[in-house]
Amino acid sequence: MNSYIERVAEIGKRLEKKSLFLFGPRQTGKSSYIKNQLAQPELSWTLLDNELYRDLSMRPSLLRNTLRAKGINDGVVVLDEIQRLPDLLNEVHMLIEETEIHFLLTGSSARKLKKKGVNLLGGRAGRLNFHSLVWPEIRRFETSPDAIFRTGLLPSAFTGDDYESFLTDYVGLYVKEEIEAEREVRNLPPFWEFLRIAAANSGEITNYENVARGVGISGVSVREWYRILVDTLIGFEVPPYRKTKIRKPNASSKFYIFDTGVTRKLQGLSAIEEGTAEFGRYFENYIAMEIRSFLDYSGSDNEGLSYWHAQSGQEVDFIINDRVAVEVKAAKRVSPRDIKGLKALMEEGLMEKYILVCREDFPQLLDNGILILPYRDFLSDLWDGKIV
Repeated sequence: MNSYIERVAEIGKRLEKKSLFLFGPRQTGKSSYIKNQLAQPELSWTLLDNELYRDLSMRPSLLRNTLRAKGINDGVVVLDEIQRLPDLLNEVHMLIEETEIHFLLTGSSARKLKKKGVNLLGGRAGRLNFHSLVWPEIRRFETSPDAIFRTGLLPSAFTGDDYESFLTDYVGLYVKEEIEAEREVRNLPPFWEFLRIAAANSGEITNYENVARGVGISGVSVREWYRILVDTLIGFEVPPYRKTKIRKPNASSKFYIFDTGVTRKLQGLSAIEEGTAEFGRYFENYIAMEIRSFLDYSGSDNEGLSYWHAQSGQEVDFIINDRVAVEVKAAKRVSPRDIKGLKALMEEGLMEKYILVCREDFPQLLDNGILILPYRDFLSDLWDGKIV
Protein backbone atom coordinates (compact mmCIF):
# COMPACT_ATOMS: atom_id res chain seq x y z
CA MET A 1 0.00 0.00 0.00
CA ASN A 2 1.34 3.43 -0.93
CA SER A 3 2.14 5.91 1.84
CA TYR A 4 3.49 9.42 1.54
CA ILE A 5 7.20 9.89 2.23
CA GLU A 6 8.33 13.33 3.38
CA ARG A 7 10.52 14.93 0.71
CA VAL A 8 13.66 17.01 1.26
CA ALA A 9 13.23 19.50 -1.59
CA GLU A 10 12.60 22.95 -0.07
CA ILE A 11 10.25 24.30 -2.71
CA GLY A 12 8.41 26.62 -0.32
CA LYS A 13 11.60 28.50 0.56
CA ARG A 14 12.43 29.01 -3.10
CA LEU A 15 8.92 30.30 -3.81
CA GLU A 16 9.34 32.93 -1.11
CA LYS A 17 11.94 34.58 -3.34
CA LYS A 18 10.37 34.29 -6.80
CA SER A 19 8.35 32.12 -9.16
CA LEU A 20 9.66 28.64 -9.92
CA PHE A 21 9.63 26.10 -12.73
CA LEU A 22 9.47 22.64 -11.18
CA PHE A 23 10.40 19.99 -13.74
CA GLY A 24 10.52 16.27 -13.06
CA PRO A 25 9.67 12.96 -14.72
CA ARG A 26 6.12 11.69 -14.32
CA GLN A 27 5.31 10.08 -10.96
CA THR A 28 8.31 11.52 -9.10
CA GLY A 29 5.81 13.06 -6.68
CA LYS A 30 5.45 16.71 -7.66
CA SER A 31 1.69 16.79 -7.11
CA SER A 32 1.94 14.84 -3.85
CA TYR A 33 4.55 17.29 -2.58
CA ILE A 34 2.30 20.24 -3.38
CA LYS A 35 -0.60 18.54 -1.59
CA ASN A 36 1.31 17.40 1.49
CA GLN A 37 4.17 19.84 2.05
CA LEU A 38 3.40 23.14 0.33
CA ALA A 39 1.30 25.79 2.04
CA GLN A 40 -2.18 26.01 0.50
CA PRO A 41 -1.86 27.89 -2.81
CA GLU A 42 -4.24 30.71 -3.67
CA LEU A 43 -5.14 28.90 -6.88
CA SER A 44 -4.11 25.52 -8.32
CA TRP A 45 -4.91 24.50 -11.90
CA THR A 46 -3.77 21.42 -13.80
CA LEU A 47 -3.60 21.48 -17.57
CA LEU A 48 -4.29 17.74 -17.55
CA ASP A 49 -7.92 18.86 -17.10
CA ASN A 50 -8.96 18.81 -20.75
CA GLU A 51 -11.83 21.23 -20.31
CA LEU A 52 -9.60 23.76 -18.56
CA TYR A 53 -6.88 23.18 -21.16
CA ARG A 54 -9.37 23.88 -23.96
CA ASP A 55 -10.65 27.07 -22.32
CA LEU A 56 -7.16 28.43 -21.67
CA SER A 57 -6.06 27.53 -25.19
CA MET A 58 -8.81 29.71 -26.61
CA ARG A 59 -8.63 32.42 -23.92
CA PRO A 60 -5.28 32.67 -22.09
CA SER A 61 -6.63 35.82 -20.42
CA LEU A 62 -8.94 33.52 -18.42
CA LEU A 63 -6.08 33.13 -15.93
CA ARG A 64 -5.74 36.86 -15.38
CA ASN A 65 -9.49 37.43 -15.17
CA THR A 66 -10.02 34.58 -12.69
CA LEU A 67 -7.28 35.87 -10.40
CA ARG A 68 -8.77 39.36 -10.59
CA ALA A 69 -12.27 38.05 -9.80
CA LYS A 70 -10.94 36.17 -6.77
CA GLY A 71 -8.96 39.20 -5.58
CA ILE A 72 -5.68 37.28 -5.77
CA ASN A 73 -2.75 39.69 -6.03
CA ASP A 74 -0.10 37.84 -4.06
CA GLY A 75 0.66 34.40 -2.64
CA VAL A 76 1.37 31.24 -4.65
CA VAL A 77 -0.46 30.08 -7.79
CA VAL A 78 0.19 26.57 -9.13
CA LEU A 79 -0.05 25.71 -12.83
CA ASP A 80 0.54 21.99 -13.34
CA GLU A 81 1.84 20.49 -16.63
CA ILE A 82 2.67 23.91 -18.05
CA GLN A 83 4.41 22.34 -21.05
CA ARG A 84 1.00 21.49 -22.50
CA LEU A 85 0.31 25.19 -23.10
CA PRO A 86 3.54 27.19 -23.54
CA ASP A 87 1.64 30.28 -24.77
CA LEU A 88 0.13 30.67 -21.30
CA LEU A 89 3.57 31.79 -20.12
CA ASN A 90 2.95 35.16 -21.78
CA GLU A 91 0.11 35.73 -19.31
CA VAL A 92 2.26 34.46 -16.44
CA HIS A 93 5.04 36.86 -17.47
CA MET A 94 2.72 39.87 -17.32
CA LEU A 95 1.22 38.77 -14.01
CA ILE A 96 4.68 38.43 -12.45
CA GLU A 97 5.44 42.00 -13.57
CA GLU A 98 2.14 43.44 -12.38
CA THR A 99 1.38 41.54 -9.15
CA GLU A 100 3.10 40.00 -6.14
CA ILE A 101 2.05 36.50 -7.16
CA HIS A 102 4.72 33.78 -7.22
CA PHE A 103 3.91 31.03 -9.70
CA LEU A 104 4.84 27.37 -9.29
CA LEU A 105 4.96 26.03 -12.85
CA THR A 106 5.31 22.25 -12.91
CA GLY A 107 6.01 19.99 -15.85
CA SER A 108 7.10 16.49 -16.84
CA SER A 109 8.92 17.65 -19.97
CA ALA A 110 10.83 20.72 -21.06
CA ARG A 111 10.84 19.69 -24.73
CA LYS A 112 7.68 21.42 -25.87
CA LEU A 113 8.77 24.64 -24.18
CA LYS A 114 12.12 24.47 -25.95
CA LYS A 115 10.53 23.71 -29.31
CA LYS A 116 8.24 26.73 -28.95
CA GLY A 117 11.24 28.94 -28.17
CA VAL A 118 9.97 29.85 -24.70
CA ASN A 119 12.63 31.72 -22.74
CA LEU A 120 11.42 30.47 -19.33
CA LEU A 121 10.39 34.00 -18.37
CA GLY A 122 13.81 35.55 -18.87
CA GLY A 123 15.09 34.78 -15.38
CA ARG A 124 11.93 35.93 -13.61
CA ALA A 125 11.45 32.37 -12.41
CA GLY A 126 13.96 29.94 -10.98
CA ARG A 127 14.19 26.30 -11.97
CA LEU A 128 14.32 23.16 -9.87
CA ASN A 129 14.47 19.55 -11.05
CA PHE A 130 12.37 17.17 -8.96
CA HIS A 131 13.72 13.64 -8.59
CA SER A 132 12.80 10.14 -7.54
CA LEU A 133 13.22 9.39 -3.83
CA VAL A 134 16.67 10.14 -2.43
CA TRP A 135 18.77 8.79 0.43
CA PRO A 136 17.55 11.03 3.30
CA GLU A 137 14.00 10.06 2.38
CA ILE A 138 14.54 6.28 2.31
CA ARG A 139 17.40 5.55 4.72
CA ARG A 140 14.99 4.60 7.51
CA PHE A 141 13.72 1.73 5.34
CA GLU A 142 17.13 0.01 5.47
CA THR A 143 16.69 -1.09 1.87
CA SER A 144 19.47 -2.85 -0.07
CA PRO A 145 20.98 -1.92 -3.46
CA ASP A 146 19.43 -4.91 -5.21
CA ALA A 147 16.00 -3.88 -3.91
CA ILE A 148 16.55 -0.36 -5.25
CA PHE A 149 17.57 -1.83 -8.60
CA ARG A 150 14.35 -3.88 -8.72
CA THR A 151 11.80 -1.28 -7.68
CA GLY A 152 13.59 1.93 -8.53
CA LEU A 153 12.82 5.01 -6.47
CA LEU A 154 9.66 6.41 -8.00
CA PRO A 155 7.43 6.70 -4.90
CA SER A 156 4.59 4.51 -6.19
CA ALA A 157 7.02 1.75 -7.20
CA PHE A 158 9.12 1.94 -4.03
CA THR A 159 6.17 1.89 -1.62
CA GLY A 160 3.62 -0.01 -3.75
CA ASP A 161 2.59 -3.64 -3.65
CA ASP A 162 3.11 -4.36 -7.37
CA TYR A 163 6.12 -2.45 -8.66
CA GLU A 164 6.41 -4.65 -11.76
CA SER A 165 2.98 -3.69 -13.07
CA PHE A 166 3.57 -0.07 -12.16
CA LEU A 167 6.87 0.08 -14.05
CA THR A 168 5.39 -1.70 -17.07
CA ASP A 169 2.55 0.83 -17.19
CA TYR A 170 4.97 3.68 -16.58
CA VAL A 171 7.16 2.85 -19.57
CA GLY A 172 4.12 2.36 -21.80
CA LEU A 173 2.60 5.67 -20.71
CA TYR A 174 5.87 7.48 -21.34
CA VAL A 175 6.02 6.27 -24.94
CA LYS A 176 2.32 6.91 -25.52
CA GLU A 177 2.08 10.42 -24.04
CA GLU A 178 5.57 11.87 -24.50
CA ILE A 179 6.58 10.24 -27.78
CA GLU A 180 3.53 9.05 -29.72
CA ALA A 181 1.06 11.79 -28.74
CA GLU A 182 3.61 14.55 -29.40
CA ARG A 183 4.58 12.94 -32.72
CA GLU A 184 8.24 12.95 -31.72
CA VAL A 185 8.97 9.68 -33.55
CA ARG A 186 7.21 8.44 -36.69
CA ASN A 187 8.17 4.76 -36.44
CA LEU A 188 7.75 3.43 -32.90
CA PRO A 189 9.17 -0.14 -33.16
CA PRO A 190 12.76 1.07 -33.76
CA PHE A 191 12.30 3.57 -30.91
CA TRP A 192 11.38 0.75 -28.52
CA GLU A 193 14.59 -1.03 -29.50
CA PHE A 194 16.49 2.22 -29.02
CA LEU A 195 15.07 2.53 -25.49
CA ARG A 196 16.24 -0.99 -24.66
CA ILE A 197 19.75 -0.29 -25.95
CA ALA A 198 19.90 3.10 -24.22
CA ALA A 199 18.97 1.39 -20.95
CA ALA A 200 21.53 -1.37 -21.51
CA ASN A 201 24.18 1.32 -22.09
CA SER A 202 23.12 3.54 -19.18
CA GLY A 203 26.29 4.78 -17.51
CA GLU A 204 28.48 4.14 -20.54
CA ILE A 205 30.19 6.68 -22.78
CA THR A 206 27.68 7.32 -25.55
CA ASN A 207 28.66 5.88 -28.94
CA TYR A 208 25.97 7.07 -31.33
CA GLU A 209 27.18 5.04 -34.30
CA ASN A 210 27.20 1.77 -32.36
CA VAL A 211 23.66 2.43 -31.11
CA ALA A 212 22.56 3.38 -34.62
CA ARG A 213 23.82 0.08 -35.99
CA GLY A 214 22.02 -1.82 -33.22
CA VAL A 215 18.73 -0.08 -33.96
CA GLY A 216 19.09 0.10 -37.72
CA ILE A 217 18.74 3.87 -38.10
CA SER A 218 21.08 6.76 -38.82
CA GLY A 219 23.52 8.25 -36.33
CA VAL A 220 21.77 11.60 -36.77
CA SER A 221 18.45 10.07 -35.69
CA VAL A 222 20.08 8.42 -32.68
CA ARG A 223 21.50 11.75 -31.54
CA GLU A 224 18.07 13.31 -31.81
CA TRP A 225 16.45 10.42 -29.93
CA TYR A 226 18.94 10.80 -27.08
CA ARG A 227 18.06 14.51 -27.02
CA ILE A 228 14.38 13.55 -26.74
CA LEU A 229 15.19 11.35 -23.70
CA VAL A 230 16.99 14.24 -22.01
CA ASP A 231 14.31 16.82 -22.86
CA THR A 232 11.51 14.54 -21.63
CA LEU A 233 13.52 13.91 -18.45
CA ILE A 234 13.74 10.13 -18.87
CA GLY A 235 17.54 10.42 -18.93
CA PHE A 236 20.41 12.78 -18.26
CA GLU A 237 23.93 13.35 -19.52
CA VAL A 238 27.17 13.67 -17.57
CA PRO A 239 29.75 15.62 -19.58
CA PRO A 240 33.49 14.89 -19.62
CA TYR A 241 35.95 16.66 -17.33
CA ARG A 242 38.51 18.24 -19.66
CA LYS A 243 40.99 20.10 -17.47
CA THR A 244 43.66 17.41 -17.13
CA LYS A 245 47.01 18.07 -18.83
CA ILE A 246 49.17 14.97 -18.25
CA ARG A 247 46.60 12.65 -19.81
CA LYS A 248 44.39 13.90 -22.65
CA PRO A 249 40.70 13.54 -21.71
CA ASN A 250 37.89 11.98 -23.70
CA ALA A 251 35.39 14.47 -25.17
CA SER A 252 32.18 12.37 -25.17
CA SER A 253 29.41 12.43 -22.55
CA LYS A 254 27.92 9.60 -20.54
CA PHE A 255 24.17 8.99 -20.51
CA TYR A 256 22.08 7.66 -17.62
CA ILE A 257 18.40 6.69 -17.33
CA PHE A 258 16.93 8.71 -14.46
CA ASP A 259 15.76 5.75 -12.31
CA THR A 260 17.13 2.24 -11.80
CA GLY A 261 13.70 0.58 -11.81
CA VAL A 262 12.84 2.21 -15.13
CA THR A 263 16.26 1.22 -16.47
CA ARG A 264 15.65 -2.42 -15.54
CA LYS A 265 12.17 -2.43 -17.07
CA LEU A 266 13.36 -0.81 -20.31
CA GLN A 267 16.17 -3.35 -20.48
CA GLY A 268 13.73 -6.23 -19.99
CA LEU A 269 15.49 -7.73 -16.95
CA SER A 270 13.65 -9.47 -14.13
CA ALA A 271 16.46 -9.00 -11.60
CA ILE A 272 19.99 -7.65 -11.28
CA GLU A 273 22.18 -10.44 -9.96
CA GLU A 274 24.90 -9.61 -7.45
CA GLY A 275 28.41 -10.21 -8.74
CA THR A 276 27.54 -9.48 -12.36
CA ALA A 277 28.73 -6.59 -14.49
CA GLU A 278 25.12 -5.40 -14.59
CA PHE A 279 25.08 -5.12 -10.79
CA GLY A 280 28.13 -2.86 -10.87
CA ARG A 281 26.64 -0.72 -13.61
CA TYR A 282 23.35 -0.28 -11.72
CA PHE A 283 25.28 0.56 -8.56
CA GLU A 284 27.05 3.36 -10.42
CA ASN A 285 23.74 4.52 -11.92
CA TYR A 286 22.24 4.75 -8.44
CA ILE A 287 25.14 6.84 -7.10
CA ALA A 288 24.84 9.10 -10.16
CA MET A 289 21.15 9.64 -9.35
CA GLU A 290 21.97 10.62 -5.76
CA ILE A 291 24.77 13.05 -6.65
CA ARG A 292 22.68 14.72 -9.33
CA SER A 293 19.69 15.05 -6.97
CA PHE A 294 21.88 16.48 -4.22
CA LEU A 295 23.33 19.11 -6.54
CA ASP A 296 19.84 20.16 -7.63
CA TYR A 297 18.30 20.30 -4.17
CA SER A 298 21.28 22.04 -2.57
CA GLY A 299 21.11 24.84 -5.13
CA SER A 300 24.25 23.86 -7.01
CA ASP A 301 24.44 23.82 -10.79
CA ASN A 302 24.27 20.34 -12.23
CA GLU A 303 27.00 21.36 -14.63
CA GLY A 304 29.13 20.72 -11.55
CA LEU A 305 28.79 16.99 -12.24
CA SER A 306 31.19 15.46 -14.78
CA TYR A 307 33.35 12.37 -15.26
CA TRP A 308 36.96 11.84 -16.31
CA HIS A 309 38.16 9.37 -18.92
CA ALA A 310 41.68 9.63 -20.30
CA GLN A 311 42.30 8.56 -23.87
CA SER A 312 44.94 6.23 -22.42
CA GLY A 313 42.13 4.36 -20.63
CA GLN A 314 42.09 5.57 -17.00
CA GLU A 315 38.69 6.67 -15.73
CA VAL A 316 37.01 8.20 -12.68
CA ASP A 317 33.24 7.92 -12.57
CA PHE A 318 32.36 11.35 -11.20
CA ILE A 319 33.92 14.76 -10.63
CA ILE A 320 31.82 16.99 -8.37
CA ASN A 321 32.20 20.76 -8.72
CA ASP A 322 35.74 20.31 -10.10
CA ARG A 323 36.89 19.50 -6.55
CA VAL A 324 35.92 15.96 -5.57
CA ALA A 325 36.78 12.80 -7.52
CA VAL A 326 34.46 9.83 -6.89
CA GLU A 327 35.01 6.30 -8.17
CA VAL A 328 32.19 3.77 -7.70
CA LYS A 329 32.71 0.02 -7.29
CA ALA A 330 30.11 -2.50 -6.19
CA ALA A 331 32.84 -4.64 -4.57
CA LYS A 332 32.58 -5.69 -0.93
CA ARG A 333 36.37 -5.87 -0.76
CA VAL A 334 38.39 -3.20 -2.55
CA SER A 335 41.44 -4.24 -4.56
CA PRO A 336 44.39 -2.12 -5.81
CA ARG A 337 43.01 -2.09 -9.36
CA ASP A 338 39.84 -0.40 -8.10
CA ILE A 339 41.77 2.79 -7.31
CA LYS A 340 43.88 2.97 -10.48
CA GLY A 341 41.75 5.74 -11.98
CA LEU A 342 41.87 7.82 -8.81
CA LYS A 343 45.65 7.40 -8.56
CA ALA A 344 46.08 8.50 -12.17
CA LEU A 345 43.94 11.58 -11.60
CA MET A 346 45.88 12.40 -8.41
CA GLU A 347 48.95 12.97 -10.59
CA GLU A 348 47.21 16.01 -12.05
CA GLY A 349 46.97 17.65 -8.60
CA LEU A 350 43.58 19.18 -9.37
CA MET A 351 41.18 17.70 -6.79
CA GLU A 352 40.68 18.33 -3.09
CA LYS A 353 39.30 14.86 -2.30
CA TYR A 354 39.58 11.39 -3.83
CA ILE A 355 36.85 8.96 -2.77
CA LEU A 356 36.09 5.33 -3.61
CA VAL A 357 32.45 4.40 -2.94
CA CYS A 358 31.90 0.68 -2.44
CA ARG A 359 30.14 -1.93 -0.31
CA GLU A 360 32.90 -2.41 2.26
CA ASP A 361 31.73 -2.44 5.88
CA PHE A 362 34.09 0.22 7.25
CA PRO A 363 35.52 3.53 6.00
CA GLN A 364 39.27 3.58 5.41
CA LEU A 365 41.82 6.28 4.65
CA LEU A 366 44.71 4.98 2.57
CA ASP A 367 48.28 6.23 2.86
CA ASN A 368 48.00 8.02 -0.49
CA GLY A 369 44.99 10.03 0.71
CA ILE A 370 42.25 8.07 -1.04
CA LEU A 371 39.18 7.73 1.18
CA ILE A 372 37.25 4.45 0.93
CA LEU A 373 33.62 4.88 1.97
CA PRO A 374 30.81 2.34 2.29
CA TYR A 375 28.02 3.64 0.08
CA ARG A 376 25.73 4.37 3.05
CA ASP A 377 28.44 6.50 4.65
CA PHE A 378 29.05 8.30 1.37
CA LEU A 379 25.36 9.07 0.84
CA SER A 380 24.91 10.27 4.41
CA ASP A 381 27.99 12.51 4.15
CA LEU A 382 26.90 13.78 0.75
CA TRP A 383 23.47 14.87 1.96
CA ASP A 384 24.94 16.25 5.20
CA GLY A 385 27.16 18.54 3.12
CA LYS A 386 30.42 16.84 4.11
CA ILE A 387 31.52 15.77 0.62
CA VAL A 388 31.19 19.11 -1.18
